[in-house]
Amino acid sequence: MFTIGDFARHGQVSVRMLRHYDAIGLLRPAHVDPHSGYRYYEAGQLARLNRVIALKDLGFTLEQVAVILGEQVGAEELRGMLRLRRAELEAALEEARSRLAQVGARLRAIESEGRMSTQDVVVKKIPAVRIAELSAVAASFGPHDIGPVITPLYEELCARLEAAGVTGFGPGLAYYEDAGRGDGSILVHAGMTVPAGTAVEGVEVHVLPGIEEAATIVHRGSMENILPTVQNLARWIDANGYVSRHYARELYLECPEDRSRWITEIQEAIIRA
Repeated sequence: MFTIGDFARHGQVSVRMLRHYDAIGLLRPAHVDPHSGYRYYEAGQLARLNRVIALKDLGFTLEQVAVILGEQVGAEELRGMLRLRRAELEAALEEARSRLAQVGARLRAIESEGRMSTQDVVVKKIPAVRIAELSAVAASFGPHDIGPVITPLYEELCARLEAAGVTGFGPGLAYYEDAGRGDGSILVHAGMTVPAGTAVEGVEVHVLPGIEEAATIVHRGSMENILPTVQNLARWIDANGYVSRHYARELYLECPEDRSRWITEIQEAIIRA
């Protein structure tokens, strides 16, 4: 038999944790000395301890671990629990990747402060265009709030256009405006350029007015990393005696599956200061 200290070392857990497992009935000692109160464990109990640790590492609570080890959960239910946990981990991983991209974009913006590339900015007239669009509200204009709103909008819009038999639509064009709630929320318009005569139930089709004078810049990469590009454009606008009139539009020129290869033109309406 092992003392609680030796058993803890072999199981790579703390003595305090073993005492807690004993207290909640998850892993009781094989023997407790009635006089000293010392706990002793058998080698065979390492297998149960390993299962406890493995299930904890998967994210299950101790209560869930106790139910599983007590064989109160059938094989199919356990598979369901594991699939659910996998989905939760995948969602957390995706969120972590998104936050990592935002941190990277913020660092690049900081590193580029005081520097700007003027040759990438082009001032031009943007013609009016017919678009089909869906819209929804985002909590803010930040990429972390826009992304979760605009992506489902485009998925739904493309599905509706295809179901209606519309061909030749695209590229995508997004534009934004204040939602009018006084809380910084943004009305997101996810649009696709469409041929004249397009009509789709549940989808607004209209002519989006052109921009007489727009400062434009091309962003290459995921929209999560757009911050340095838009800040570069803002510095150019200020340095050249202009002011912005509205939120910038986004014209999605190339959108392959690999978002790091996206090419997007940012179009910001400007007037002389």
